[in-house]
Amino acid sequence: MRKAKPKKRYVLPDPKFQDTLVTKFVNYLMYDGKKSIAYNIFYDAVALVEKRTGENGLEVWKKALNNVMPAVEVKSRRVGGATFQVPTEVRPERKTSLGIKWMIKYARSRGEKTMMEKLAGEIVAASKGEGAAIKKKDDTHRMAEANKAFSHFRF
Repeated sequence: MRKAKPKKRYVLPDPKFQDTLVTKFVNYLMYDGKKSIAYNIFYDAVALVEKRTGENGLEVWKKALNNVMPAVEVKSRRVGGATFQVPTEVRPERKTSLGIKWMIKYARSRGEKTMMEKLAGEIVAASKGEGAAIKKKDDTHRMAEANKAFSHFRF
C-alpha cells in the first residue's frame, strides 16, 4: 500500500466555454501533446453538432456524455481458486473518464472522413441514446446484471 494518497490534479477550464470537463475531454482526445489541434477538433465538432441539431452544441455534448457514463461495472475477484465477475458501482471520477474514453474510442472507429465529423457523429448518436459508445455502456450494465448473484463478494 502507498504511504499517502497522491494529490488530486485539477485541470484548468478551456478558453472558449470556461469548462474543466471540456479540458479533460480534449486531454483524452489529444495525440503527441498537440493540444491546440485537439481543441480545434473539439470546437469544430461542437459547431457541427450545433448545425446538425439546431440546439446548443455544448449542451448536446454534455447530454451525450451523461448518456455514455456507466453506473455499474464488473470487477474480477478471486474467491477460493475461482474468479468471479463482481458487479460494483462506478466512482464519479471513473464514470466521467470511462464515458470520455468510450466516446473518443468509438468516434475514432467511425467511418466518416475527418475526426471532427466522426466526433460530431458520435456526439449526436450518443445524445439520442444510440451509437457504439451507448452500446458499450449497455453491455457493461448487462454484464453487471447477469453477475448480480455474485454481488455478495463485493470488497
